Amino acid sequence: MREGSTLVVCEVKTRSSDDYGTPHEAVDEVKAARLRRLAARWIEQSGVRPREVRFDLVAVLRPRRGLTDVEHVRGAY
Repeated sequence: MREGSTLVVCEVKTRSSDDYGTPHEAVDEVKAARLRRLAARWIEQSGVRPREVRFDLVAVLRPRRGLTDVEHVRGAY
């Protein structure tokens, strides 16, 4: 995605419960490092030269019953 001159790399994590951790907890340092490497590779291959790159997280908690909770965390990692 883009926001102005910023390239936004967004990870979306969905869980049906937080029994095994929240969607936020699913993106650890190893996963974040992998996303940064993939973004760098994409930028290199695409020829896009963004002024800034931001990594966001969209955390979705979608229980079997009740409302879905969606949180957009800007600059998550």
